[in-house]
Amino acid sequence: MPGNFYDTNILLYLASGEAGKADAAERAVGLGGTISVQVLNEFAHVARRKLGFSWDEVHSFLAVLRSLLKVAPVTLEIHDKGLELAERFNLQTYDAMIVAAALSAGCDTLFSEDLQDGMRIESLSIVNPLRNIL
Repeated sequence: MPGNFYDTNILLYLASGEAGKADAAERAVGLGGTISVQVLNEFAHVARRKLGFSWDEVHSFLAVLRSLLKVAPVTLEIHDKGLELAERFNLQTYDAMIVAAALSAGCDTLFSEDLQDGMRIESLSIVNPLRNIL
């Protein structure tokens, strides 16, 4: 059953307080789907470093994300696939790992601002839910 996968940047906009971007991110996440442990880790890092979240705020927000979205592990197979995708599509390594996790989870849509809107990588379509507000 195809589904949605969310890149870290979409979840960061959800938490950012930037009204237009947060609304667009909320609409996308409201569709449900999957994230990876990598996304949780990246969110925690950026929320602490750039958004100024306290540890309690990080834990609370992650708990909400984990209740709303399925969390996929990062495996050695995903790592290997990510490296192959990075090379084949000239992607940044961490972006390629997100793509590999989305493919491994059987998703057909990846919501991301980092990758080219409309790009297709194997069976995965990249969608930028913020494209109409930027």
